[in-house]
Amino acid sequence: MEFGIIELSRLQFAMTAMYHFLFVPLTLGLSIVVAIMETVYVMTNRPIWRQMTKFWGTLFGINFVLGVATGITMEFQFGMNWSYYSHYVGDIFGAPLAIEGLMAFFLEATFVGLFFFGWDKLTKVQHLVVAWLVAIGSNFSALWILIANGWMQNPVGAEFNPMTMRMEMTDFFAVLFNEVAQAKFVHTVSAGYVTASVFVIGVSAWYMLKGRHTELARRSITVAAAFGLASAFSVVLLGDESGYSATHSQKMKLAAIEAMWETEPAPAPFTAFGFPDQEARETHYAIHIPFAMGLIGTRSLTTEIPGIDDLVATAEDRIRSGLIAYDALITVRAEREATPPEVMQTFEEHSADLGFAFLLKKYVDDPRTATEEQIKAASEDTVPTVWPLFWAFRLMVALGFGFIVTMAYFFWRASFRNMRYPRWALKLAVVMVPAPWIAAELGWFVAEFGRQPWTVDGVLPTAMSASALSVTELMLTLAGFVAFYTVLFIIEMGLMLKYIRKGPYMDVSETEEWVRAHNAALTGAARNGTQTQPAE
Repeated sequence: MEFGIIELSRLQFAMTAMYHFLFVPLTLGLSIVVAIMETVYVMTNRPIWRQMTKFWGTLFGINFVLGVATGITMEFQFGMNWSYYSHYVGDIFGAPLAIEGLMAFFLEATFVGLFFFGWDKLTKVQHLVVAWLVAIGSNFSALWILIANGWMQNPVGAEFNPMTMRMEMTDFFAVLFNEVAQAKFVHTVSAGYVTASVFVIGVSAWYMLKGRHTELARRSITVAAAFGLASAFSVVLLGDESGYSATHSQKMKLAAIEAMWETEPAPAPFTAFGFPDQEARETHYAIHIPFAMGLIGTRSLTTEIPGIDDLVATAEDRIRSGLIAYDALITVRAEREATPPEVMQTFEEHSADLGFAFLLKKYVDDPRTATEEQIKAASEDTVPTVWPLFWAFRLMVALGFGFIVTMAYFFWRASFRNMRYPRWALKLAVVMVPAPWIAAELGWFVAEFGRQPWTVDGVLPTAMSASALSVTELMLTLAGFVAFYTVLFIIEMGLMLKYIRKGPYMDVSETEEWVRAHNAALTGAARNGTQTQPAE
């Protein structure tokens, strides 16, 4: 593959986004886990829960800082590498990002400081409120970013203005309640909750294998297993909802994920295994599950899911319709207020397909001069590369069900086996720590790679979105970002491992509180004539 400006711009953004998402899921999940632990501390007044809150909160803080550092760079890239995209859809895409910065990030960042430095300055209830505000701010940040991303997948509530040559927002609430964005938000944050749960269980399992901090580890596993089990079910259910919404908004992506070359009679089967061959338009050694894809994708037994070949034919028709819109647009731009009404009417009738005419910009400067071969080639360009999508999706789904089984097992052991875990299970938990990050990165790969060749689905092709940079400039900045982000990742890993090895600790006030609770428990035991000492 020859790397030009578009490919290098995509590679650079993909690299920074995937690096950034190494930190995001753990931030989202740990913020909730820490708030739950502090809630238990306030309710029970047991010092061990305060110790747990501070320990896992320290790891949250390290991760939060690195997430912020890597996220800021991504927003700059919209102006640096994707300037035409920013010009074309900035009115819509910029609004949620601005709200995220003003409303969510400042809320989160402000209360993070109070969380870490307010233990001795706030009451228990006040500090608990701060912990929950940090968690809410973290999740609000994800909400607005995913609303922006969801609009790129399903551009609703906006229309093209031929006078300004830009997309303009017409309905903010349509953008806000976009079905793709809402399903993506819950699916993404639930994946973050699973990531944190697996992380907490894995670190706690390591402590138990080493015979260190076992009481803290047992309680941490109990919280993480219950929280993670609910979250793992949510991930699968919302993933199913995302598949259903793709049936309406991103049919080509769904067909590519399933390697569905031809339209299958309803209800379509699900291809559990196979080797997609894009040139031959078939999937070798395919193993099908009857009816499954029809039920997942349409919630019915009678609705068809279009295959890739039919969708390519539809794309060709929309390219031809878009050419009519493009021709009318040239007249509108030339005549402006003097544009004949019939020309404006023609443009409005075909404007929904204007983006498909822009696909021809890859081949010719003026789409109206495109040949039949170029039109057919542009329609074929609407098919993303199938085999990576096919396998990435299936590996992600397999990991998702694996998390459900793992969380269910630890929840059962915590609830009905007195928080006792066999060594093989603890070792498995440690080994599984990287798995949710792999699943999350695969999920983003499916979402973003599956949208190609569009930056904004059906509206703006990726080939038109990039800035006018040189290959040399892109190569240098790509190398710089890789080096910088790698250093940050090494710092993150070093700090996390340092504090995990160090383990939880008690400050003076916690020690005094623990002694009071311990003496009170001993006094109660003496009155009852027993010698039992509290585990806390």
